[in-house]
Amino acid sequence: MGSLRLTLCAGAVLAAALTPAAYAAPMAYAADAAVSVTPSTPAPGGDISLRATGCQGRTGTAASPAFVSDARLTGKDGALTGETRVRSSLTPGTYDIKVTCDGFDDKVKGTFTVADRDGAGHPASSAPASPVAPVHAGGGGTAYFASVDTRSTGPGTRQAVIGLVLASAAAVAVAVRSARRGRGTE
Repeated sequence: MGSLRLTLCAGAVLAAALTPAAYAAPMAYAADAAVSVTPSTPAPGGDISLRATGCQGRTGTAASPAFVSDARLTGKDGALTGETRVRSSLTPGTYDIKVTCDGFDDKVKGTFTVADRDGAGHPASSAPASPVAPVHAGGGGTAYFASVDTRSTGPGTRQAVIGLVLASAAAVAVAVRSARRGRGTE
């Protein structure tokens, strides 16, 4: 019975070591995809609406260094929509947007331009300051994940090698134990 338990544990370690590698594959960008922003040239500190086409799923996330926080997108039939706010401390210019479609390997890329003045011709600095990161308070163990991009973190080569070494050691232990049991020396 101990041998069976050791074999199952070794199998679980091997599965855990190899499974994340499937999720680490780079995502493809959809060819017929686009991202649009309304208003088309927002001022720093302004609210914007996003529309992404080309996603197969019903949800997604739009990320940009120009956003206060990532925008959660929802929709159907290949069109996702959502809202977010542009950072008030931005300098005018063009910024990238990357939309990740949940559940699929689709990504949608686009750009938008941040204006230097609002519609009335006043400097955009009159907008209230926007936060650059969430406050680390409460939330237990989840507060850390609010300030890091969890999509880009994950097991790397080092963790895969450690997992393979542990799985190999478990396999050798099972083989040695089986050999001893076969000779009756246990």
